[in-house]
Amino acid sequence: MIHLYHGDGKGKTTAACGLSVRAAGAGMKVLFAQFFKSGKSSEISVLSNVPGITVVTPGVYHGRYKNMSDEEKAETGDCYGAFFADIAESSRDYDVIVLDEVVSAYRYGLISPEALTRFLKEEKDKCEIVLTGRDPAPELKELSDYVTEMKKEKHPFDTGVRARKGIEF
Repeated sequence: MIHLYHGDGKGKTTAACGLSVRAAGAGMKVLFAQFFKSGKSSEISVLSNVPGITVVTPGVYHGRYKNMSDEEKAETGDCYGAFFADIAESSRDYDVIVLDEVVSAYRYGLISPEALTRFLKEEKDKCEIVLTGRDPAPELKELSDYVTEMKKEKHPFDTGVRARKGIEF
């Protein structure tokens, strides 16, 4: 089935991490793939050491999309397209596939919408797929079996508190 964790609240990646650990604890093989992150978030060091979990990142990180130059956007799109193709190719090797922040990659056109929707339709009966990110397209919600919105009511960032290691990253 397909799980979608979305919204402006904290907890989307955290929920995906928890599901990954639970699945690995049940003997399942998990692929945890992150888009739009540097690969240095605190959860990566732990997940990488959990038997049954494979962590992959695209190898290109230019920060937030809105801060990227046109050249960086093009480079990121090329990299993400190849990265996603590799994930799709290896999907048969896993019971759970987490695509952390893929919703943003989809929204910004950094991966082919057709490739992602085709992948979801073809693989949803073969493995669990977890999507995270903000502002999912209606078709991603429609394709998903679980849709959970993390809604921010209050966050320290709104008062100028920067992201804290081990809590937000």
